[in-house]
Parts: sequence; C-alpha cells; structure tokens
Amino acid sequence: MIEVIDALITIDTQDEDYRRMLFIRVNRNAGQKIAKGRNTVKYVLLSAIAMMTMGSCEITRAVEVTLVAPGGIRAAVEQMIPDFERATGHKVKATFGSGGGTKERVIRGEPFDVPIVQLPLAPVIASGHVVAASETLLATVAVGVAVRTGAPKPDISTADAVKRLLLGSKAISYPNAASGAAAGVSFNETLQKLGIADAMKPKIKIAQGGRGAMELLAKGEVDIGLTFISEIITEPGVEVVGPLPRDVSTPTALVAFVSTHSKEPEAAQALLRYLSSAEAAAVYKKRGMQPGR
Repeated sequence: MIEVIDALITIDTQDEDYRRMLFIRVNRNAGQKIAKGRNTVKYVLLSAIAMMTMGSCEITRAVEVTLVAPGGIRAAVEQMIPDFERATGHKVKATFGSGGGTKERVIRGEPFDVPIVQLPLAPVIASGHVVAASETLLATVAVGVAVRTGAPKPDISTADAVKRLLLGSKAISYPNAASGAAAGVSFNETLQKLGIADAMKPKIKIAQGGRGAMELLAKGEVDIGLTFISEIITEPGVEVVGPLPRDVSTPTALVAFVSTHSKEPEAAQALLRYLSSAEAAAVYKKRGMQPGR
C-alpha cells in the first residue's frame, strides 16, 4: 500500500495532462506484475484508483492543439504526436514548411498554439505573438553530406576536404534558400566560407526542400546531396556521410514557444513539455538531431 500512496503523491504534484500520462505508465507496470502472477491485490487497488483519477481528469477536456514547424524537425515530431495524443486525449494538428516561411507565419501572428522556429529569435519575440518566457530549445540539427546508397563515402572531416569534394563533384543539390529553406541558407553560407561560391554555380541543382535534393541524388542526377541530416535519413536510395565541419557550418537550433494567441494554453504547454522531455530526446537522437536538454 505504501507504493500506491507514493505514486499518488507524485501524481498530485503535476498538472492534469501529465497526471494522465503518469497513470497510464503506472497502470502498464502494474499490468506487467499481474501477468507474472505477483501482487494481484495491489494491481486491483491501483487500477481502481487510476480509474477514479482518470475520471476526474475528464474535467480537462480533450482539445485540438495546433503546431507549426520547419521541415527539419518533421520526422521527429510526427513520430511523437501519437504517443502524446494517446497519453493526454488531445489531438495535434501539425503544419510543416520551410524554416523561413514558418518564421514569417509566426511573426505575422497566424494562430498556432505551439510554433517551432529557427534562430534568430529576436524578430519572433519582438512580434509579440509568442510567450517569451516559454522559449524552449528542442534540438539542433546539422547540414550533412549524402551519397547514393552503396557509393563510397568521401572524407569530409575538414573544411579543406569538403572543399576538394565539392570542387571535384560533377553536380550537387541542396534546398532552395530563396524559398526559405534553412538548410539551403546554411549551405550558401558554407560555400561563402569555403570561398567557392562562384566556382560551384555551374554544378548546383537547386531543389525544393531536403526531400527534393535527396530525390535528385537517388536518381543519379547529382553525385552529392546536402540538407539537414534529419531529412537525409528518412529518404530511400541515399546514405548520410556525416555532418559538415562546424567551422564552416553551424548546426541550426529549433526552438519552441507557446503562442500568445493560443486558445488552449494548458494543452499547448503540455505539448511543449512533451517535446522537450527525456522521451523526446531519444527520438531526436534517432532522427539525426542533438536534443536541447
């Protein structure tokens, strides 16, 4: 009985959404115990208490939470949404776009509950459309080099090695910076740092998004593809070589806020906590990103 009381004390210190998530986990653990034939009475008591508490959580009605984010974090967020929805009862409506386009939508004040944006944050905060105190670094993602599946992986360990690789390539592809693609903006800066922006112009095939760049690579239309690593590992026919060296390519930070226009601020805060949790960190790593926590 002490174990049950301890669980209740822990749960009562949390908000309603998190309480529901904890009870689901406790109930699963108890189910594992009864399956092994141990402590049946404790399981029954815990299940009954969980049901009563879940009933009290109905006061927190299930709502729709809207989210907007750049494509670089799409795979990770889409993987996490179902778990959040099962745990809280809320539904998440997610919209994804380019890094620049997403930021502009937030600055204009479009009504998303949880916006995820890239640096710099000053214009986003100055717009007044996000709660500055809710600023949460979710993850960072680097621009990486990709080759077709099975192709030799070149040396990209230094800036000089990357410079030789690019100058020796027949053609390369990366996302369109002009349309707001953050990976494209970042790689244009890399070409400038390497001093080969003009020399590379005849070799460049601009793509619409990271997926577009990887499709050109997989089809053999280019021999090197570049975009965020999180966008490389989701595509067939291509392989990650590795991230560009940090001295010529700074990883992009992805930061989340609660919107000042949120109609469901408590649910928005619950989603933000989940996206920055230890469970989320494991997903970011699996998806080629570095978690913020």
